[in-house]
Amino acid sequence: MNGTKRADIKLGVQVSIVLKKDQRSGKLTAGIVKDILTKSPIHPHGIKVRLQSGEVGRVKSIATEIPGQP
Repeated sequence: MNGTKRADIKLGVQVSIVLKKDQRSGKLTAGIVKDILTKSPIHPHGIKVRLQSGEVGRVKSIATEIPGQP
C-alpha cells in the first residue's frame, strides 16, 4: 500500500516515510505512527505523520505485517 489515503494509516502501524530533508534523495525512514498530521482524506505526495521517534514526514509505504505478530 502506498501512503496517499488517510484511511489506510492507523496509529501504531509500521510505515516508511520520506523526511523533508530527504525529499530530493528519496531516502526512506522506517518507524511506528504516533500521530497523523494530514487532515484531508487523500494527499498525492503521501499523508504526513509523526513517528514515535518524533520524526515527521510523508508516508511512502505501509507495512503489510505488524512486527512480532503472526
